[in-house]
Amino acid sequence: MKHDTALSKIPDTISAAEASTLPGLLKCRIERTPSSPAYQQYDRKQNRWVSYCWQEIGNSIARWQQGLIKESLAAGDRVAILLANSVEWVCFEQAALALGLVVVPLYTWDSPENLAYLLKDSGSRLLLTGTAEQWLKLVPLATSFPELDKVICLEEKPLAKAPDISTDSISQWLPSDAGEITIHPDNPDSLATIVYTSGTTGPPKGVMLSHYNILWNAEAILKVIPCYTSDVLLSFLPLSHTFERTAGYYTPMMAGSSVAYARSMEDLGEDLRTIRPTIIISVPRIFEKVYAKVRHQLQQKSSFAQWLFQLTLDTGRHHFETSQGRASSSVFRENLLWPLLQRIAAAKILDRLGGRIRFAVSGGAPLHEAVSRFFLSLGLPLLQGYGLTEVAPVVSTNSLDHNIPASVGPPLPEVQCRIGRENELLVKSPGLMSGYWNLPDKTKEAIDSEGWLHTGDVVEMENSDIHIRGRLKEIIVTSTGEKVPPVDLEMTIGGDPLFDHVMVVGEGMPYLAALLVLHRSSWNELAEECGLDPDEDSALQEPAAKQAVIKKLEALLHEFPGNARIRTVSLLLDDWSIANGLLTPTLKLKRETVEHRYAAVIKELYKGHEVPV
Repeated sequence: MKHDTALSKIPDTISAAEASTLPGLLKCRIERTPSSPAYQQYDRKQNRWVSYCWQEIGNSIARWQQGLIKESLAAGDRVAILLANSVEWVCFEQAALALGLVVVPLYTWDSPENLAYLLKDSGSRLLLTGTAEQWLKLVPLATSFPELDKVICLEEKPLAKAPDISTDSISQWLPSDAGEITIHPDNPDSLATIVYTSGTTGPPKGVMLSHYNILWNAEAILKVIPCYTSDVLLSFLPLSHTFERTAGYYTPMMAGSSVAYARSMEDLGEDLRTIRPTIIISVPRIFEKVYAKVRHQLQQKSSFAQWLFQLTLDTGRHHFETSQGRASSSVFRENLLWPLLQRIAAAKILDRLGGRIRFAVSGGAPLHEAVSRFFLSLGLPLLQGYGLTEVAPVVSTNSLDHNIPASVGPPLPEVQCRIGRENELLVKSPGLMSGYWNLPDKTKEAIDSEGWLHTGDVVEMENSDIHIRGRLKEIIVTSTGEKVPPVDLEMTIGGDPLFDHVMVVGEGMPYLAALLVLHRSSWNELAEECGLDPDEDSALQEPAAKQAVIKKLEALLHEFPGNARIRTVSLLLDDWSIANGLLTPTLKLKRETVEHRYAAVIKELYKGHEVPV
């Protein structure tokens, strides 16, 4: 499925009012464009990419719906999905929604203990898993989620048994054919899904979102960032996360765009070159890693190559600012120099993304301005947005015509924002949740009596643009009373190719310190420069290595105030990942978890400065 970027930009948006419900949206899409491309995914048995049109998707969903009807589930019952992004994910969810069931998406890499908690808390009656192993890990915990009656697995393997829970492989369970999709819920305000927040602190909370919440948000996004029938989106963030689910699934369906499901993060580079998407949606860490890799590679190049690349960035930055109406145009720069530099320098990097990106979106966490400007200066229209699961999820976004790299853009149409105490962002939105599942007290804490959602994010407003400054709970208050938001420091440090992960600490202490996970190859180079053996664990503790890193930090943070200086560091080569619980699914730090796991390391950083008990 290849599209020429020169194809006309044809809008075909289905309104939230016309769709009424999420399965109603799919029904409208099938009726409008039954033979148009809908999805692509890689079939490992056939060893090739397979495409599906909207009518084929509708036929499959009807089969899934007949399978669910056999389970004697009632409208409002919860069904859980533990599956990687795929056409099967879409078919199961759409079939369930059309029966009035409430979908509970789960992360495939979550721990068995947390998955068991979510199954219990949601009271899910049916679970779809991708592999037999996923279910095997849950079997010992089955007594903790007694309401689960049925498990279905896509993998054709025998499933482990658990008391009072029946199991089927998909071939046993799915009917061979079915009729038309029947849509039971016609109330857009009915509950569609319970999405558990990944949360950097505390246990997950189940956010209750209606059909209208999500449909409104998708339509509002398209009013600011139009998508077209010729657009192709490569989906690689988990559909379990509301950012991908709304922006990367419902929004393309509403616009008539197609979606390709990436095979894995390991295969992402090849999939980008194969699919050649026109849209990608990502979290900042993906862009940060590309940025760091390019900077690292550039350090190995000749001085001429470095000069040429810097000229490309300078020229591209001026071109971007001119396109935004913030700089005067130059015939030489715009018509001669920039097209030339774009071909010989910028295109080599953008080709890694498939070579025809119309725009990219970064969300889920703040993106450092330097990283944003880097891609914009290469000619990649990179848009930052901001949102929360509690508002389905997008609150604000930049647009192609109004792109402020340091901000997350102005609020979407109909979204109200104001600044509360301690500069906390408060939000009112048609996408606002009805509350947290089984947690009325937490709901009252989050949404005040006037209907304002307290986001917990510290912001500044410049004109209508929102600038994220950190989280209220993450502001570090030192023993001297200084308040330091660590996120800006961490993003600045993390932009250097030496660092894979960064966490700044110092709550209640006289100075700031940092836990730094080093990139292996960059550490090898640094260690050799310091006369150390990079393969020796003790080399990370050597004063020469720490002094070299602190010197680098001083250069990186020279524009920050004196109270933001990092005085000491712990150098690590550990793995911080989603799988080991140190990162959220959007690759944000789980601060409390990191602090707990590295408590002894942090204590050592402040030896002699302990707070008296």
